[in-house]
Amino acid sequence: MKIHIRQEQKKDHKTVFQIVEKAFKKMKYSSHTEQFIVEKLRMDEAFIPELSLVAELDGELVGYIILTKIKIDNGEQLFDALTLGPVAVLPKLHGKSIGSQLIKEVHERAKVLGHKIIILLGHKDYYPRFGYELMHKYGMSLPFDASPENCMVIGLTPDALEGVSGKVIYSKPFLE
Repeated sequence: MKIHIRQEQKKDHKTVFQIVEKAFKKMKYSSHTEQFIVEKLRMDEAFIPELSLVAELDGELVGYIILTKIKIDNGEQLFDALTLGPVAVLPKLHGKSIGSQLIKEVHERAKVLGHKIIILLGHKDYYPRFGYELMHKYGMSLPFDASPENCMVIGLTPDALEGVSGKVIYSKPFLE
């Protein structure tokens, strides 16, 4: 399935809201507020417009992904990182590799922009195929209780995770 991935534009906001809402509506492990988090992220200093992407299929928006800035704090040093999420695809198109294409594209764009680390809280069987590993392997943790097998990290360069450890500091929209 050939999709076109591009940077989100202001005119896309309403459709992106609907895509995210539909994608998470029936998910068991969801706050069902992801669409509102996206709206808040766009107004936060953690927002990186170049890493807020949409997927188009035959001129219709069908998917969305966003990476935003976070920090990792080990008590002595703060490390710059990104967090992935949400990634959303219209339910009628699940299993068509749209999410995979969005993830690979946003990784490449983040790397080009000089970012080196991405963390996420996500499905333990889905994200390892993209190179994500368990965070606790690197002495990293989230600031709230979450199943360790769902807490993952990826280094976008070979040495990106070297010496990095600590607790993730999310931007405000994730904590409200």
